[in-house]
Amino acid sequence: MTDILDQLRSLIGAAHVLTGADAASYGADFTGHYRWQPLAVLRPGSVEDVSAIMALASRTGTPVVPVSGGTGLNGGHEAQGRLMLSLSRLNKITQINPAARTVAVEAGVILETLHAAVAEHGLMFPLSFGAKGSAQVGGFLSTNAGGSNVVRYGNARALCLGLEVVLADGRVMNLMTALHKDNTGYDLRNLMIGAEGTLGIITAAVLKLVPAPRERATALLGMTGFDAALRLLNRLQEGTGGAVEAFEYLPDIFWPRLTKYKPDLSCPITPQKVNILLEIATTVPGDDPQARLEDLLEGPMEAGEIVDAVLASSEAQRAKLWHIRESAAEVTLNEMPIVDTDVALPLDQISPWLDHMGGVLDRLDPKARLMVIGHLGDGNLHYTVFPSDETLVQPIRDAISREAVAMGGTFSAEHGVGLSKRASMGKYKDPVALQVMAAIKSALDPQNILNPGKLLP
Repeated sequence: MTDILDQLRSLIGAAHVLTGADAASYGADFTGHYRWQPLAVLRPGSVEDVSAIMALASRTGTPVVPVSGGTGLNGGHEAQGRLMLSLSRLNKITQINPAARTVAVEAGVILETLHAAVAEHGLMFPLSFGAKGSAQVGGFLSTNAGGSNVVRYGNARALCLGLEVVLADGRVMNLMTALHKDNTGYDLRNLMIGAEGTLGIITAAVLKLVPAPRERATALLGMTGFDAALRLLNRLQEGTGGAVEAFEYLPDIFWPRLTKYKPDLSCPITPQKVNILLEIATTVPGDDPQARLEDLLEGPMEAGEIVDAVLASSEAQRAKLWHIRESAAEVTLNEMPIVDTDVALPLDQISPWLDHMGGVLDRLDPKARLMVIGHLGDGNLHYTVFPSDETLVQPIRDAISREAVAMGGTFSAEHGVGLSKRASMGKYKDPVALQVMAAIKSALDPQNILNPGKLLP
């Protein structure tokens, strides 16, 4: 291995081949559940560097694990004894095109940096989540990340027009178009998005932009239940012409945990079993989303479906409500043992699934503690369990996956598969689909050197 490290140092410079203690900060995932010691962390400075690294890895059969901001939750960049490839130095925003409403970026650009850059042009890249201060373009594309605005704008895959990808043998595949329509064969761009670095290394992308909202209206509501919440969602979508940007579920069990770990934050309403953080936005000059929201909430309030409510009357109040929501991961993923899952269900099945899953969990582990939050607008729940014993982690994870699939859902909505959900892939993914995925992996990475052991069972 000394020989390959020497070759890598000659390729990209010794300062960018980190080993031992210098690589220690790369040796864990966000939850701390997965820990490892990489052979080395490589920090290439160009796509040519990435190509040379992969060509060398291909010649020597050396596994390479890509890493972005390190905020993954499923062990997707675990790299014990392997090379880790960080694209943090590929961090240029190469073109903002306001007329076409696109932006070309390198894979190491941080999401929050991207937000700030396009905002100067009155535009918005609408993907957003709590880890936006560290998450990078390559990472959120490789996991097809979601976040709070999926209900209006879709996941990362829906926001990407073009890609540049380095393949396992070092060849560079240039799909960097800004076209909304390109019907020239297989959709290789979308194949790479969500592949978790198992088929190629994303080094650049062309992303869609939208006009930045002129005004927003934000509210936190305490509601009588899920049926009332879904009726409200549909009412808001119809009454705003689809301008609902977020519809987030924060149940009663969330608030004591928030107060425990974030004593400076508290619930500004009397929390109910179902609480909804919602936001609508407009780009229309003169439109008043606050007045429209108040009007749309009037009926449910008179019907008693909204028990308590607070509407943000300033940007500071809006920011505080969103700070509460974006603190969810920090106040949840801080205990062990933990079963952190990420399911999605048809909207009308969320309440039945939660009720059913409560009984399943009681039978498996009566002493387990539960934490749930979610993107109710798109059916995505972050269902987190703190088992009473480490030996119950896998049985509980398996039960959550099984019961989600049984009710028409999925066990992986926006966090990827990584290591944590490989067993679920083997049990609950369509077997023919798995055969096709394995064939694609074998064709593009016959030596299995790109993030081996992830995603596929």
